[in-house]
Amino acid sequence: MSTTQQSQPYSSSTLLASLAHAVQEELEKKRKLGHYYVTDENGRIVFKGDDAPAAEIHAGK
Repeated sequence: MSTTQQSQPYSSSTLLASLAHAVQEELEKKRKLGHYYVTDENGRIVFKGDDAPAAEIHAGK
């Protein structure tokens, strides 16, 4: 019985770059529509955008 390794069609760095690009496009769409988005920065939840809720409302975990 022999096992052969099949090459992956895409490298992990290519997939990561593609995902990052897709996320950036969606965030740009939200910005243009005036919607806010939620992200994690340094372990804290951050609301970004013109209509984002006040941070002190969501300060407690």
